Amino acid sequence: MAKDLFDFDVFKKLNLSVQEADAIRNVFKEKEIKKGEIILLNGQEVDTLFYVIDGCLRTYFIDEKGKEHTIQFAVYDWWISDMIAYFSQTKATLNIESLEDTSIFIIHRADLEKLCFQIPAFNKLYRSKLEGSIIGYQKRILGNLSQNATERYENFINQYPSIENSVKNYHLASYLGITTESLSRIRKEMSKRS
Repeated sequence: MAKDLFDFDVFKKLNLSVQEADAIRNVFKEKEIKKGEIILLNGQEVDTLFYVIDGCLRTYFIDEKGKEHTIQFAVYDWWISDMIAYFSQTKATLNIESLEDTSIFIIHRADLEKLCFQIPAFNKLYRSKLEGSIIGYQKRILGNLSQNATERYENFINQYPSIENSVKNYHLASYLGITTESLSRIRKEMSKRS
């Protein structure tokens, strides 16, 4: 059943004319993704952003040794793509996988740019979301540089309590930059404290 973009929190807040709302609805395309499905592969052209309305996606990188490194998780009301490739108009270096059945809206770069130019309220929303992403990435980098593994895990579960139940231990450990054994040890130590 088709969902209306304006049923979701981020879009409800926009004060738009009927024509502006219709212009936005016309360019966002809904897609259902099954658990385990890959929606972006390393080497593909990247001209789309994905807005998650239900479920969980992750971006990850595979190094030369074949090891996966989780870069980001995306759940309800999050935007996701290979941002380096998207903004520099190069091929993807990341992959995006669905960790559970997921519903998304997709928008192409040309449509996004047109909406930002024509609808100031949408441009403000997009900039706000982009700024939030930049802040999140910088906080994560600072945390990785200055915090031990336990502190990184505690920050993750405090900031994103709804994600932990959607991801496998090895995905979370990869995101935190630790082994699954370290993650188990940290959880055990924390459960003794509570």
